[in-house]
Amino acid sequence: MRNRSVGNTAIAGVTLVALCSGAWLLHSGAETHAPPQPSAAQAHAGGDTGRAAAPALPPSPPDRVRIPAIRVDAPLMGLALTASGSLDVPPASRKNLAGWYEAGTTPGETGTAILAGHVDNAEGPAVFYDLGALRKGSAIEVDRRDGSVAVFTVDAVEVYDAKDFPDEKVYGAARRPELRVITCGGGYSRSTGYRGNVVVFAHLTSNR
Repeated sequence: MRNRSVGNTAIAGVTLVALCSGAWLLHSGAETHAPPQPSAAQAHAGGDTGRAAAPALPPSPPDRVRIPAIRVDAPLMGLALTASGSLDVPPASRKNLAGWYEAGTTPGETGTAILAGHVDNAEGPAVFYDLGALRKGSAIEVDRRDGSVAVFTVDAVEVYDAKDFPDEKVYGAARRPELRVITCGGGYSRSTGYRGNVVVFAHLTSNR
């Protein structure tokens, strides 16, 4: 698999194949209960939501992510690269746990920060099951270890087939504080699991 770049850090396989098995759907046969997918109206439309970007914060590791519109309130763990060069994933058994790429940008500082989490596990929906239902203008709050809360506004929610995943658009360097939240999505096959990824694009608009 070819390398993908997050800022100045090379990273391979960030589409997070390990997130995408669709374990719950596979074991339950519940294809009719597949997670929501973003509509075309939530895609990029030549700009962001119009909310002014807030000044960048100093680097600080994140501890928790909250997305009130879809009832996400989850701790964050650091994610590194595996021996094969792909991004590791949170333990599937802990369904209310997300991760952040700790060798990259911390949420709130200048650049593109990456959060990732499971859409489901063998028991049912996981932390980002409803990510595809998020809408432009929604808030994402990230608690940081320095005591601050970085507040991001969603600019777009898009879904991509794995073969068409736009590496540079998702992981490319940014000149302001930006955030990507990623889980699995797109079509589902019992033989291969989810065929792509849901990606949320957001930028920092305030902090407290």
